[in-house]
Amino acid sequence: MPELTSSLFWIAVLQIIIIDIMLGGDNAVVIALACRKLPPEQRKKGIFWGVVGAIGLRVVMIFFALKLLAVPYLKIVGGLLLFWIGIKLMLPDHDDGHGNIDGGTTLMAAIKTIVVADAVMSLDNVIAVAGASHGSMVLVTFGILVSIPIVVWGSKLVLTLMDRFPVVITLGAALLGWIAGGMLLSDRATPEVLSKGIPYAHYLFAAAGAVLVVVVGKWLGSRRAPRASVELAAPNSTKTTEGDLP
Repeated sequence: MPELTSSLFWIAVLQIIIIDIMLGGDNAVVIALACRKLPPEQRKKGIFWGVVGAIGLRVVMIFFALKLLAVPYLKIVGGLLLFWIGIKLMLPDHDDGHGNIDGGTTLMAAIKTIVVADAVMSLDNVIAVAGASHGSMVLVTFGILVSIPIVVWGSKLVLTLMDRFPVVITLGAALLGWIAGGMLLSDRATPEVLSKGIPYAHYLFAAAGAVLVVVVGKWLGSRRAPRASVELAAPNSTKTTEGDLP
């Protein structure tokens, strides 16, 4: 575990905050949808207790993820999953599943909806934070406590920045690739000759992971764009053809 006064500790905290913002930006949308049917006087309570429950459950999930990542080969699996999460982040028009979130008519129903939806949607977040935390629950808890208010109350600003400056998404995806590359190298099953025999091996693997995510993400995104254009054009052409029929 990095020391509180070390630069590594604060770099890891910053990574966790960025991960929570990039992968947890939907939390505010979930909360709004879950509380929309509550009376106005109960909405603040629903938001507060829903966030508290979501934070608690996420910390528990990350605790178990940290224990699992100590098992040989599971960091490799987690790193590969993180590669895909980073690539998926760069793909346009991915489905966020918000249409399946129903607002609760009672305070407890709204809180339950927030907690359950957050648990379902935060698997990518849990894997990424576990990889960035260097096995420290102190780092995890501190990073999440700092980032949750930013996510909940600042997500609108973050989403606006992501829409206006696509490079923000690219940098976030690259960070996930960086962490994934480091996870592959630090797995117990990875031969020590790689980490000890190659100078600056951690930085080389991490940088390679970042580059891989960005390159593959942009390549898949460029392939998906023409396909989406064809799909959008197809209904219009169908309507024109039908309109020409007598």
